[in-house]
Amino acid sequence: MSNTVKKEPLFGPKMRKVLSGPLNRDNPVIVQVLGICSALAITVKLEPALVMGISVTAVTAVGNVVIAALRSTIPQRIRIIVQLVIVAMLVILVDQILKAFAYEVSKQLSVFVGLIITNCIIMGRLEAFAMANKPWASFLDGLGNGFGYAWMLIVVAFFRELLGSGTLFGHQVIPDAFYAAGYQNNGLMILPPMVLIIIGLIIWIHRAATRDSSK
Repeated sequence: MSNTVKKEPLFGPKMRKVLSGPLNRDNPVIVQVLGICSALAITVKLEPALVMGISVTAVTAVGNVVIAALRSTIPQRIRIIVQLVIVAMLVILVDQILKAFAYEVSKQLSVFVGLIITNCIIMGRLEAFAMANKPWASFLDGLGNGFGYAWMLIVVAFFRELLGSGTLFGHQVIPDAFYAAGYQNNGLMILPPMVLIIIGLIIWIHRAATRDSSK
């Protein structure tokens, strides 16, 4: 969505729509079908999915603000290069913070932190929104799209870890009595194809609910 947001109160109706839209009706994953690739790799466990969601949100929000602040000075011919440089700088910063304060999670995420640079959601928001709007609106747009991406990762990771490993955040939540009675973890849940199945089900439910509410 590339519509330009005119001057509005900090939390006026349009600003609230910019922030809340990506959480539901304009969700970047279930509506625009972006960011699926990273979901395949980092949603086996809830913790790395949460950290990845926070990282993408931070990069999108801050990147949007920087591009919005500089948009009038960026030559059109090199705008994509400038956007990539800014995103790369932010991703390197996030990667170093994770290595300093969450090293084990950083190892689990591995190269996928670096691949945030090529996340379609981030580049799409920089090009479609930040290049046409002011910093505050762009910040809210970055937060909204980051949160929209993050909650999808968290939902997928919740079901994959719970049903596939019987744990949440690495702690066992399914009682030993269940296993003693014959319960077994579903190994299929930790395989990449289950991501597509779960997201497909969420998209189906979301579109059915959206269609019903619009009638």
